[in-house]
Amino acid sequence: MTGSLTVKGPADLITDERPHRNKALVLEAMTSLFQRHDVSAVERLYAADYIQHNPTIPQGREALQALVASLSPDVYYEPGRMIAEGDYVAIHGRIRGWAEAPQIVVDIFRVDGGKLAEHWDVLQEEVLAAEAAGQVSMFEPRN
Repeated sequence: MTGSLTVKGPADLITDERPHRNKALVLEAMTSLFQRHDVSAVERLYAADYIQHNPTIPQGREALQALVASLSPDVYYEPGRMIAEGDYVAIHGRIRGWAEAPQIVVDIFRVDGGKLAEHWDVLQEEVLAAEAAGQVSMFEPRN
């Protein structure tokens, strides 16, 4: 390459704040429902036509409100790592009191219009690092 290069101005900065905002929304929802057991958070944070993909939980906000209202005081969610891209957020956490043993869970949410519109999850019983084949913890809480 020969010659000179002239920069006329800064490149257009393209930002997408959705992942940051959506992660904050998911964290607020998970801690409101499964730490504070705040039933009112469902109406504030979840879309009116909320879709639930967990086959053991009925559809809609009303079903989610009923579930939160029926939770044992022992149910407590610990958030872990979060990943967000566009309108999707995945959060890895631990929930105690949901089942006999602590459960490690990955929840995936789709956000639409600033509300949680759709949810998928996968749960498995926690195995302590000392008992795991690879001797590695399944969960590391957020700092």
